Parts: sequence; C-alpha cells; structure tokens
Amino acid sequence: QVHLVESGGGLVQSGGSLTLSCATSGFTSGYYAVGWFRQAPGKEREGISCMRYISGRTYYAGSMKDRFIISRGNTSHTVYLVMHGLKPEDTAVYYCAADPRTSLCSADVSPRYDYWGQGTQVTVSS
Repeated sequence: QVHLVESGGGLVQSGGSLTLSCATSGFTSGYYAVGWFRQAPGKEREGISCMRYISGRTYYAGSMKDRFIISRGNTSHTVYLVMHGLKPEDTAVYYCAADPRTSLCSADVSPRYDYWGQGTQVTVSS
C-alpha cells in the first residue's frame, strides 16, 4: 500500500521561505514519480514540479522554477519542495502525489497520479 505524508506547511510572511516534505512509503523500487501540486480556494489544482525518483530527472511548470526547487533525500524516499520568495498568491493547499508510471512526470506536470497525500496548508501573509 502506497502512502504519502506531507509536512512543512504553515504561515509565512511575504518574501519568506518554506520547505515542504513528502515522505513516501509502499513502493517496492525507486521507479516512481513524485509531483507537487497546489490548489487555492476557488481555483483548479495547479502543477508545480515533479521528479522521476530513481533518476532524479525534474520538470517544472511554467515559471515555477524561478522560486521553487524540487529535491530528494539520499536514502529516505522523501521528496522536498523548497519555496523561496513566497507571495500572498502562493497561498494554497499543497499536495504531493506519486505513481509508478514515471512517464507521468513530464513537462506538463499533469495531476494524473494515482496516489495523493492529505495536503498541507501554506498561507503567505502580506
């Protein structure tokens, strides 16, 4: 059974930084993809970035790479999203998702993953 647990959300002032963590368990190998997404109230879920875990290949949606960095732990099957220069419009629930189909992690960062975490709230105050 695959499980994802996000952590690291919270309240931060505009211009600040946060690091979100996504701890994965249940995959029998490193051949899986992990994506980060967010959803603000009244808006559709938006792709941020994804990683093909075993290769470390990463993709970013649009201009997300300017302020967001996806990375992985060396041995912990944890994927991180480091966020810099946060703005009030970054306020959203942030989700990580995972899937053994590594091809889902591509330039469009589409949310077609089978497994999702519970989400973590990020609030950026002005």
